[in-house]
Amino acid sequence: MTARSPLGIGVGSAKIAYFSMEIALEPEIPTYSGGLGVLAGDFLRASADAAIPLVGVSLVHRRGYFRQRLGPGGRQVEAPDVWRPEERLERCEVWANVPIEGRDVRVTAWRYGVAGVEGDEVSVYLLDTDVPDNSDWDRRLTDSLYGGDARYRLCQEIVLGIGGERILRALGHDQVERFHMNEGHAGLLILSLLDRRSAVTTEEDIEAVRKQCVFTTHTPVPAGHDRFPGTLVAQVLGEELCRELKEAGCFENDHLNMTYLALRGAGYVNGVAMQHGEVSRGMFPGYPIAAITNGVHATTWTSPPFADLFDRHMPSWREDQLYLRYVRGVPVGEIQAAHAQAKQALLDHVREVSGVGMDPVCLTIGFARRAAVYKRADLLFSDLARLRWIAKHVGPIQLILAGRAHPADEPAKAMISRVLGAMEELAMDEQEGTIQAVYLENYDMAAARKICAGADVWLNTPQRPQEASGTSGMKAALNGVPSLSILDGWWVEGHIEGMTGWAIGGEGGLTEGREEEAGALYSKLESVVLPMFYGQPEAYGRLMRSTIAVNGSFFTSGRMLQQYVKNAYFPDHTLRMLTRERSATLSG
Repeated sequence: MTARSPLGIGVGSAKIAYFSMEIALEPEIPTYSGGLGVLAGDFLRASADAAIPLVGVSLVHRRGYFRQRLGPGGRQVEAPDVWRPEERLERCEVWANVPIEGRDVRVTAWRYGVAGVEGDEVSVYLLDTDVPDNSDWDRRLTDSLYGGDARYRLCQEIVLGIGGERILRALGHDQVERFHMNEGHAGLLILSLLDRRSAVTTEEDIEAVRKQCVFTTHTPVPAGHDRFPGTLVAQVLGEELCRELKEAGCFENDHLNMTYLALRGAGYVNGVAMQHGEVSRGMFPGYPIAAITNGVHATTWTSPPFADLFDRHMPSWREDQLYLRYVRGVPVGEIQAAHAQAKQALLDHVREVSGVGMDPVCLTIGFARRAAVYKRADLLFSDLARLRWIAKHVGPIQLILAGRAHPADEPAKAMISRVLGAMEELAMDEQEGTIQAVYLENYDMAAARKICAGADVWLNTPQRPQEASGTSGMKAALNGVPSLSILDGWWVEGHIEGMTGWAIGGEGGLTEGREEEAGALYSKLESVVLPMFYGQPEAYGRLMRSTIAVNGSFFTSGRMLQQYVKNAYFPDHTLRMLTRERSATLSG
């Protein structure tokens, strides 16, 4: 008899292959830049928990993303984040060739095992071109995440999509039924699947490949979709293949659009929140784009004090996060005590890495995201006079911020500088003792665990509707931290005013400008958040508890994985399985 995972899929050789340019495996392996990679890592951890027959594919990124240092004037300075895969991974003695600029580039792989809560494991293969047979330039193709120029990036995407599919076959994973492209970086996988079927592509081949492929798009911003000039595509992939891609409608203004390639070649396409699905359908009319809202891996992002609390009261929460609904029966005092421990761990971390001492009884606002202009880390500092007035007359405030800007994103770097400048101006008002702020360098998974769990309020201020989903507030919710957020991304679904946190601004259209949104943020802090925190601690504790019960129990990678299995991977299989189970129950 074939063993089955809890979700009803036969366990054995891999049935699903998950391709992502970045995957956050652990803090010491810098193969991720932000939310996309963390989401991928959480997805793979959930797959291991559920014993899903799945493998992950990415690049080894020997020089990582980058290490961040903030220099004079708040200027971000980058340095390579070098690591040695041979010290942490298992070398796979397999090889595959990929065609780049008319030559064969050799690809090998390293294996990392993602362990599940019951001891099952999902393999992740990190592709590597740093082998003696390759030229010096080709050996560096898998070095830097999102580094180099357009040529370098296109070659990386050949390694990921075409090389990844060929490496899986070399490893014996030749019975994969579904290929999941996590963002368009892996779109060239479609070409490899078509090439595998026949020398001359037919409509029947294209339809067969579509049935195999799933595509998740993560960005509602047109500039966020990879595009490569036609001349470069012809140079790297060859004139014939370039022409075929044009004929297939994958070009836009003489640029290969990787999102269009993935849309053309996938039978199931989804955005990462309900609103993002709507936005994506508007961006790409004519494509049936569904929505599966992101989630986070509960046992990864729940702090030790809350994990201990959940273990005592809801011992099955690690296997099934819906048990977190029962946190409503936990005394508020225990919630507050667990949070106090998580907060102290955060403040100890802040002191260790920055030398700044903070007060454990002061309201602490957390804001830690990838630094991008649309995320607006500077919105809170729009009116320093009003922020000072609120802190002086309603209650003191502590701010902990973090986030790295892409090395080529000058506007985002300038935003970090503005934030640090505002912090310095606030620090000049020390005699008031009402606002203290710190910006932590080199934001990573380890820091995220502490900040998301230890803050009293999680702040999120994106420019609507540019937040596809966002997951930092979900991590905070697992630890009882309510969100104070613009209604965008996942927060449209997770927001219940006064029960899971608070909205900034109205629920209607996109008419509010920056000044109005900043005013709404200050008003909510002044009239609701600070008065409750300082004047009604019992009510604030109940709010923390309901945040866990409502959002912590739902916005998880386990729930997300179930939706992918049932809606994207094997909808027909799942339906047949459920029908058989019902029939067996009735006949029994």
